[in-house]
Amino acid sequence: MPEMSQLLPMLALIAGIGGFAGVLAGLLGVGGGIVLVPAFFYAFQSLGFGGPELMQICLATSLATIIVTSARSVHAHNKKGAVDWQILRTWAPGIMIGAVLGVLLVAQLRTVTLQAIFGGLALIVGLYLGFGRSDWRLGTSMPRGWRRAVLSPLVGFLSVLMGIGGGSFGVPLMTLHGRSIHKAVATAAGFGLLIAVPSVIAFLFVEIDTARPPLTVGAVNVVAFGIVVAMTLLTAPLGVRLAHAMDPKPLRRVFAVFLVVVALNMLRKAFGG
Repeated sequence: MPEMSQLLPMLALIAGIGGFAGVLAGLLGVGGGIVLVPAFFYAFQSLGFGGPELMQICLATSLATIIVTSARSVHAHNKKGAVDWQILRTWAPGIMIGAVLGVLLVAQLRTVTLQAIFGGLALIVGLYLGFGRSDWRLGTSMPRGWRRAVLSPLVGFLSVLMGIGGGSFGVPLMTLHGRSIHKAVATAAGFGLLIAVPSVIAFLFVEIDTARPPLTVGAVNVVAFGIVVAMTLLTAPLGVRLAHAMDPKPLRRVFAVFLVVVALNMLRKAFGG
């Protein structure tokens, strides 16, 4: 059993992280993973769990929480008829293959490399959140044929490299191809399940050789998973109420700035700054 001197500070930190992620998810509609991964990294590191495999634990644990939050989100959106099941069915095989390939790559990489990848991709997402426009279009229908065969595994692959669900890549992909934002958000929650379930199963069999936070199975930290899921379920409704009480657009830009700062700091650490 882990010592209480290790476990109690970890519980407090993770509870705060989960509460913050839940409010953001409800307020801005962003997936928790893009907040959870850097938050897990700094929390575990501050508790003395560094090492070359720490980012693997952060990515895997973030994806584990996405199984629960995405399932809940899909259920809620489906009751309103917002989920496009045709997109989910046709994109599912590629997304799941890409997710498993992502785990195979992550298992071979070390923290510094994964920090650089996360920082670079998060910077792109942050810039899109800050400067992207709702009227941008690449087409009027979702890609098919060879384009879908390339893009669907790419969505799964890149999402696992960042430890996130389907929102950050799936929502822009769908809105740029003519889907309404409501349909895109609802369907992207399904992308999250397709990404998280196979990747977390694979992460449970990844061996971590360095010091791990207490109660870590494979690369998934069970303590962080449980606390974050509980806290996000509690605080996400608060975020939703705040979203209805104020204009989310300026808040979205503030979050974009926050995300860019986090991404740049990850890149700085990755390159020895």
